[in-house]
Parts: sequence; C-alpha cells; structure tokens
Amino acid sequence: MPALTSLTTRLRLALVCFIAISVSLPMAWISLGKLVLFVSGLLYLGSRWLHNCDDHELQSVRSVRVILLILAAFAVSLIWSGAAPGNALLAFVKHSKLLEIALLISLIRNSRETRTALLAFLTGQAILIASSWAMAAGIPVPWATSQWATLPEMKTVVFSTYLDQSLIFCASAAVFWHLRHYWSTTSWLAGSLALAALINTLFLQEGRTGYLAALTVITLAVMWELPRKLRLVAVVLTPIMVLASVYVGSTKMQERIDQAVHESKNYSARDATSSSSGFRLNAWRRSVQAIMQSPINGHGVGSWTLSVKKIEGADAAKVFGERLNSNPHQEYLLWGVELGIGGIVLLLLLIASLARDAMAFEAPVKRATLSVVAVMAVACLFNSSLYDALIGDFFCITLGLLMALGIRGGSSDRDKAMARQTAKNSA
Repeated sequence: MPALTSLTTRLRLALVCFIAISVSLPMAWISLGKLVLFVSGLLYLGSRWLHNCDDHELQSVRSVRVILLILAAFAVSLIWSGAAPGNALLAFVKHSKLLEIALLISLIRNSRETRTALLAFLTGQAILIASSWAMAAGIPVPWATSQWATLPEMKTVVFSTYLDQSLIFCASAAVFWHLRHYWSTTSWLAGSLALAALINTLFLQEGRTGYLAALTVITLAVMWELPRKLRLVAVVLTPIMVLASVYVGSTKMQERIDQAVHESKNYSARDATSSSSGFRLNAWRRSVQAIMQSPINGHGVGSWTLSVKKIEGADAAKVFGERLNSNPHQEYLLWGVELGIGGIVLLLLLIASLARDAMAFEAPVKRATLSVVAVMAVACLFNSSLYDALIGDFFCITLGLLMALGIRGGSSDRDKAMARQTAKNSA
C-alpha cells in the first residue's frame, strides 16, 4: 500500500508539472493540459470524497466559492439564452475554465509540490522568453509555430499573437521578480528574465494592452520596494515616467498609440468599425445597449453576438462577421450582456476575492499573485481575456499555481491563523 501511495503521488505531481508547463506551449498542448487537469482533478476530488477526506484549506479559499457561484449563474442562464444550444453550451464551457484554479489547488498538496510545479512553470516561461529574443536576433527557432509568423508585427511571437504573448510575458515577469529569492542561488537569473520579458513587451511587441499591463507590473513592483509613505507617489509617478521614457525610445509604441488615437477619432466622426479600435468601440457601444435592454438577468450565456447583431441591424454581418460565437473584446461587458449588471458585479467580485485571498499569503507570493490579478483585470478591459482560449487558460493556471503556493506553502498568514485557532480550540 505505501508503494502504491508513493506511485500515485509521483504520478499526480508529474501531471501537475505537465499542466504547469503546458501554458508555455502551443494551443494544442494547452488543450491537452486542460483535459488532463479536468480529468485528474475531478477523479482526485472524487476519490477524496469517497474516503471522506476533507480539504479544509481549499474550502477556506473565498475565490473557489465565488467561482462556483459564477458557474452556477452561467449554467442557470442557459435556460433563457437566446443563442443556439450548441453556441450557448460552448460559451459555458469556455467560462468553465475558471474551475482550473480550484482543480489545480486541489491537486497540489504541500510546499514541496508547489515549488516543483512552479519551477516547471517558470522553466517553460524562461524558454518562451528566450525563444522570442532569439527570433528578434534572427536566430531560427524550430519550435516557433505562430500561424501569423510571416507578418512583420509577429516576427518575435513564438506560438500565439503579440497580444497573448505580451500579456503572458507581463504576468510571468511579475512571478519571476517577486519570487526570485525562492531559489537564492539563481535569483539573478529570475530577475534577468523578468527584465527581459518586460523589455520584450515594451520594445518588440505591438500590443497596446501589453503596454498597459507592463506599466501595471512595473508600478506595483516599484511601489512595494518603497516605504509605505512613498507608495502613493510611486503609483502616480512611476507609470508616467516609464511611459514617457519608453514612448521617446520606441517608435513602435509611438506608432501604436498614435494609431489608436487616429482610429478612435475616425470612429467618433464616421462610425468607422474596420480598424481594431473602431471595432472595439462599436462592440462596447452595442454591448452597453444590449445590457440596457436586459439589465437584470441578461440575454443568457453565449448570446453576445446575437444580441449585438440585432441592435446593429442591416450591417451586422459586415461588422461582426457571419459567426455567432464572437465576443466584444471586453470581459466585463461580455458578462454584462450574458448575465446583466449582476454579471459585471460577479467578475469584479472574482477579482476582489482573488486579491483578498492573496492578502493572507506571505509577502512574495502575495505580491506575485496580486500582480497577476492586476494584469488580468487590465487585460479584461480591452479583451475577453478569461473567455478566450490560451490567454484565459494561462491566467487560470498561473493563478492556480500561485494560490496553491500561498495556501499549501505552510508560511502564510492563513496557515498561522488556522494553527492559532486549532490550538485555541484544543485548549
């Protein structure tokens, strides 16, 4: 029996490491990692339930309860969804990736396992960052599989798009930086990788959302390095100084920001929706109108495209395409159309609960988790980042690993509080 238990433990940890590294790989591997996570996670939870093994640490995480509440709301909205059953179910499955956070926490059992899984994750991210820099230097990278690699703006993108990659680099930079002392002999390497990821985002990529995410990560890092009395000043001045410096030194950023201003003006003057900014502005406008039509219960999961097309009228197919499973490139409004104003509240509640859980962790894990949550919150302002494949899975897996590290690490404020309560009850 001990031999079987040891084998099961090693197998479980191997699966967790594969899941952790899969988000640094192409979409097919991410999908496989997701499948492995759901199958192994549900089987493991089922086994523990059959043996009456409660996971008090997992049950104490507010974010898990909020995720279950969110999925219940989306599931109930299937009843009145205006979308075709197939599209509605597909949208529900996409939203269900939030369960990855809870399943990953459940599969990771102790501090040693969290550090092993985190090392697998960071190794994959280090290879991804190095690959992008190698492509920038003109060095062939055989495993680069981005289908848009022939486009000039994608020449340093390894697997996905510059948008996904820039957001991934910002989040991983925060993890590398704040957890760099976890491996004291290689803390210099973690710091260097964090810097390389941010420079790559700011100077080599064209994602404007990535620029904002990088500013967010840098601002938080600077703020936490300063005494409390100077942190408010840092929050105000750091993004201004960094943005001004990068804007002057990067023609790519100048072009992208100027392009966004030009596209926004065109939409304001002529309702031009063909550009990236024009499409977003129009999609957001139609989303708000759709929310106002059904502010209480929304139009149901998977109904965004159908709802805004009805409002758009005769030009709907031209503006939003023929398909019925698109999104507004804005997570908050997507949830608002599908679930009403309550959907927006639920998304804000999820972000708040993740942040609140993180506040109980030891400082490095807390800062890394809060930084990733902040990147996710910023990304959701300009894209449906949780709903979309790849980037949504990346955020969920990364947060799952960090939450597991904070909860299972054995040195969080939560653990100390639970230990004190246990001792008090025993007395």
